[in-house]
Amino acid sequence: MNYCSDCGQTVSRKTPVGDTHARWVCDACGTVHYQNPLVVVGCVPERDGKILLCKRAIEPRYGYWTVPAGFMELNESTATGAARETLEEACAKVEIGHLFAVVDVVDAGQVHLFYTARLLGDFAAGDESLDVALFSQDEIPWDEIAFHSGRYALKKYFEDGGENNGAHIHELRRSRS
Repeated sequence: MNYCSDCGQTVSRKTPVGDTHARWVCDACGTVHYQNPLVVVGCVPERDGKILLCKRAIEPRYGYWTVPAGFMELNESTATGAARETLEEACAKVEIGHLFAVVDVVDAGQVHLFYTARLLGDFAAGDESLDVALFSQDEIPWDEIAFHSGRYALKKYFEDGGENNGAHIHELRRSRS
């Protein structure tokens, strides 16, 4: 960050009075610019024992499969965001169920939230997908899943059988194997 979004003046990295972390602080107006993790929301849409996956048409991980998920927007709930992402990526409507997986992606500065979902009606590849398809557990292309968080969510979904057994919480760091 180089400039204050409030007044346009330069910012410096310093620890504000009463704080414990260095932040970007405006040299002119004193505005403290907090940088917080981004929230990614998604779901595992299921119908008749099969899961809807999307083949990515965008980077990162172009050509790999994923559950429908993406960045939460302002003025929406996490569940609404998960449903919106499914509509955008798979042209599909879902009935959102319960939150079942939370993944802290520390090195990316993100928190990923995954819901169960019931797939309603038809589906098709959206602008961000090359393809969409339904997979049974034994058909899922595990080696072609785009992100560790999505793989974790799928595994926990199948372990739980889609039931509400509470949320699974996982932390991902690059230094971890």
